[in-house]
Amino acid sequence: MQSTGQKALAHVLARAAERGARTELISGPALDLPLYSPDTAERSEAAARLVALMRECDGVVICSPAYHGSVSGLVKNAIDYTEDMNRDARVYFDGLPVGCIACGAGWQAAGQTLAALRAIAHALRGWPTPMGGMINSTQHVFDAEGTCVDASVRFQLDTIADQVTEFALRKARVEQAQSTMGG
Repeated sequence: MQSTGQKALAHVLARAAERGARTELISGPALDLPLYSPDTAERSEAAARLVALMRECDGVVICSPAYHGSVSGLVKNAIDYTEDMNRDARVYFDGLPVGCIACGAGWQAAGQTLAALRAIAHALRGWPTPMGGMINSTQHVFDAEGTCVDASVRFQLDTIADQVTEFALRKARVEQAQSTMGG
């Protein structure tokens, strides 16, 4: 059974794919990673795959359940693996659009978690999209097939997908023009 967050991410990524993006959903068991440790270079297969995907991406969407007023431990641990990118040519999420979505059993928890996700995106040098998503999971938001049935949430999720995709496409066009002009 998919969580509200998994359904929200699936919705955003489907919308981004409609706009031409290549997407990858990392959720559930794929987030069950060893506790991040900067003291060892050894990485599990799943952690190495996550870091490789983060290195090659042109945009990121992060969704977290609200656990005790903030980001869940599994999501935060996965984000901590960006530290492996601290010496890359593109450090962390430098210059990338980052969509942020928080799901909570109430508006207060979702709001606090969204603020935490946006702060994390900034700390990783990313550009949080102007639209952030807050989902109150106590309300009927998705049907049994995972379709978003709440117009307000659908608007938020579609806007996040559109903003991440548009930012990434514009950035790619600028970079292509710069390389064509020699710098």
